[in-house]
Amino acid sequence: MNREELNEELKTTADNAPRQMKPLRKLKRIDNSPKPAEPVYHGLHEAPQIDIAIEGEERPQERAPQQVYHGMHEKGRADDIVESAVYDDDDYDYDYDEPEKGSGKKKKKKSKKDALIKLTAVLLSIAAIITLFLNMPILWYKKSGQPDERVSIITYFKRWQPTVDLEGELEKPQMDLSVDPDIVTEDFTDGLDLPQLIEGQYTVLFLGFDEDQELTDVIWICQFDIAGGKLHILQVPRDCAVPNYTSNPTTKINSVYYYAWDQESSKIQRVVNCVQDNFGIPIDAYITTTCFDIVDIVNLVGGIPMNIDNEIVYEADKVIPAGENVVLTGEQAEWFVRFRHDWLQGDIGRVQNQRRFMAAAMQKILSIVKDEGRMKLYSYLNTIYKNKWIATNMSVEDLSKLADFGSILSMDNVSVNMVPGEDAAYIGSDGNEYSIYSIHKRATVDMLNESFRPYQRPMLLSESNIMEFVSEYEYQYELYDDTGITFKDLEKATEPPRASDYN
Repeated sequence: MNREELNEELKTTADNAPRQMKPLRKLKRIDNSPKPAEPVYHGLHEAPQIDIAIEGEERPQERAPQQVYHGMHEKGRADDIVESAVYDDDDYDYDYDEPEKGSGKKKKKKSKKDALIKLTAVLLSIAAIITLFLNMPILWYKKSGQPDERVSIITYFKRWQPTVDLEGELEKPQMDLSVDPDIVTEDFTDGLDLPQLIEGQYTVLFLGFDEDQELTDVIWICQFDIAGGKLHILQVPRDCAVPNYTSNPTTKINSVYYYAWDQESSKIQRVVNCVQDNFGIPIDAYITTTCFDIVDIVNLVGGIPMNIDNEIVYEADKVIPAGENVVLTGEQAEWFVRFRHDWLQGDIGRVQNQRRFMAAAMQKILSIVKDEGRMKLYSYLNTIYKNKWIATNMSVEDLSKLADFGSILSMDNVSVNMVPGEDAAYIGSDGNEYSIYSIHKRATVDMLNESFRPYQRPMLLSESNIMEFVSEYEYQYELYDDTGITFKDLEKATEPPRASDYN
């Protein structure tokens, strides 16, 4: 029965029906054409193969056999692969593995270039993963006075302060920084990213302790003029009288660390406050060390070469021989910077001799960088940090940056001054008389304005807390009011005058 006959029959039935019927829904066309066979899927990692037949196109009589892979451990897989690639002899180096007799295996070609490319890709991927990991903010960084923050491992290491726990952090200075707006403008930068109080300079207070680690017998203010490419060092004689800052009856500045009136601040902060109030130099960081630590540091770098004019007898069995280019050992270096008894000017003679040692040490640092490279200098710094031969609030990165800056300075651009003043006698609160160093206030302020305030307004006399014990009109001498000298000139300097020369 065709479609027309079926429709006629349905119509007749509908006319004779006693009740109305609902019309039939349209029938869908049934596609009886043959369907393609379902693809056969053999494994998890194999894409299904589909054999598509195009109507009206003849199927080829001969066809290359399909390669069926059933698993990575299937034996003989390599034998089923048809090698059809053409290799360029210039790009590939063939390496044939001799097949065993009777094995029936073919020789396999290996490309050294492909292997090298794959190895390089793997190494680069590993390096990228390590770099990504090191730069991920996964560690909490905590610093006194600042909010906690997450930082990367690299940033954490750069900010690491391995010895800050020995002395502590510094407080923000209360002094007026008096920044000169004509020099330090909004876009002014010295090019060195350091935590500075004043852009353009970075000042480090260096303290050297005695055996008991109570008195700071060495006090140096080292100001790195980064924008100007210079280094200025101010030596503060240990006998400088600062009665407003120490309860010690001697009134000497070397006692401020342990005997300060201010017992609420940390010991290092007491000295920093005293220096800032008297000399108007804001302190960014500090470094402290002891006399026996100097021994280890000097031995680490292989000694300090110096010209010794005359034999120095520190004690009966502690002698430094005279001679040119004498390489001081660690112990001899300690004797040299502490020796004072034979000098005509006592402690001032020692201060003058210490600047000769500073110049020789600077020359040693420059020779390390020149002969052994900066990495050797960094390794020395790492050893000093690890053994805690110094205490500092500077991070590893900060100290490395300063070392880099110092290593490019010429000896002509490094100068050293001493606080102007003269010897005087002082009757302490205990009734005893002490020999002190009375600071010449006006000469000191003039020297500070000239060399140590390059990015600050000139300091007024009223802005300094210096107390004079000998008035300006009663000075006995002004021998030490101008003692500035460069490290280049110190290379030719001789030892201070000895008392024996005037007997």
